[in-house]
Amino acid sequence: MTRYTEIDSTWGPLLLTAEGEQLTGLYFSGGRHAPRPAADWRHAPEATVFTIIERQLREYASGRRREFEAPIALRGTPFQRAVWDAIRAIPYGETITYATLATRVGDRRAVRAAGTATGRNPVSIIVPCHRVVGSDGSLTGYAGGLDRKRALLALESRGARSRCGLTDADPTSAAADGRHPERSGGSALSACAQGGEHEANSPPRCRPGQASRPLRSFE
Repeated sequence: MTRYTEIDSTWGPLLLTAEGEQLTGLYFSGGRHAPRPAADWRHAPEATVFTIIERQLREYASGRRREFEAPIALRGTPFQRAVWDAIRAIPYGETITYATLATRVGDRRAVRAAGTATGRNPVSIIVPCHRVVGSDGSLTGYAGGLDRKRALLALESRGARSRCGLTDADPTSAAADGRHPERSGGSALSACAQGGEHEANSPPRCRPGQASRPLRSFE
């Protein structure tokens, strides 16, 4: 049986769905592909999985969480699940293009199919499809709306810069304000020039007082 609840968040109302103790959906209210609760769904705001998700979302919104530890179950075709798994591997504060995403799931020509699967992601934020951008760095589509995509990217940009002790420059990433990553020096996030190389599934780390340099784009 599908259980559901609706919660308030920094980005507006969210619809959460679960089966057992696994999250199956996190949708922005009014977002494209967001379902309506069906007659056989059970309203269960007290469910443990929803309590966990709501707490972790608050921590993420405040910059205190960079990775989610939520139990999720993604329902989709094998190709869709491969795309969503690849999206989950994109580090906090980084972006990749749809072309890179297609390459990572094994077919660099399947850009359109990868984009369609991205748009059907049922678990927004936790499966961070907001980190996928156009080949020119533009935000392109987002089921929750481009304003939310921009806000999520800006949040992660601020969080990564704060971790490095940086306060200069606009905290919004190159992707978030529509600039081409290459023309703007890659992501607007920074890593330390010494000992702060970005690691594949972790946010940038810096030592106090170290100089910074832009992170590379993944394209």
